[in-house]
Amino acid sequence: MLRPAADPATSARALAALQAGAQAAWQALVPHEPALVVEVVPSLDSTNAELLRRARSAGGPATLLAAVEQTAGRGRAGRRWVTLPGASLAFSLGLPLQPTDWSGLSLVVGVALAQALPAGVRLKWPNDLWWQGRKLGGILIETAIAPHGRYAVIGVGLNLATPVLPPDAPLQAIPPIGLDDVCTATGTPQRDPGGWLARLAPALLHAVRRFEADGFAPWRAQFGALDALAGQRVRTSDGLEGIAEGVDDDGALRLRTPHAVVRVQAGDVSVRPC
Repeated sequence: MLRPAADPATSARALAALQAGAQAAWQALVPHEPALVVEVVPSLDSTNAELLRRARSAGGPATLLAAVEQTAGRGRAGRRWVTLPGASLAFSLGLPLQPTDWSGLSLVVGVALAQALPAGVRLKWPNDLWWQGRKLGGILIETAIAPHGRYAVIGVGLNLATPVLPPDAPLQAIPPIGLDDVCTATGTPQRDPGGWLARLAPALLHAVRRFEADGFAPWRAQFGALDALAGQRVRTSDGLEGIAEGVDDDGALRLRTPHAVVRVQAGDVSVRPC
């Protein structure tokens, strides 16, 4: 499918909005993260890929990188994530991270984002943001071995305008929704891409630093309050079916099957309501 050509005026407005939002995010975060670097670029293959390249070559400080347009954005399992000027928000937070246990990081990120988004946003384990059964966005966490330790890159992709599913989309594809429509439905004030960046980035960084210190367990109840799958019959990609019963203290999905409660580890499966 060909990418639609970006309108120069739309791209310019989106760039200006992101730059303003990045400045606001930096001002909010630099007292807590003095070495933080914040960047906005007009176009990039992928904000995650760029921060991973930098980490492997030189490491570096915590960095917030946003792009008006991504030409090769990625979702989980290598799926394509399209980012169009003004219609999407794509940013990545990269930082040296040393938690005792990495389990549950994507769930913590999801909680932080959902709590900063309009009412009714829920979390589909392990890394999707939903609103009333429709996909609003996703999270992609990758790590690299940097010269001075492990470097985490947390990518966030959100629909601002509601995308139109292509004609060849599979019948089981989850219909998307954009933040503009969610705000209209919930009576939440509309924001441009920079406004959302300024709101979400501080919530994200504070949550990740708390996770580094305390792990996932303190977040378990907050995740449970936002869990879109709790009580639903679900199917994993390897064919396991059961009733979703929340998560354990390490973020593993609890799946009640006819024979036992099975723990499903993050990253091993994708889950769909049956």
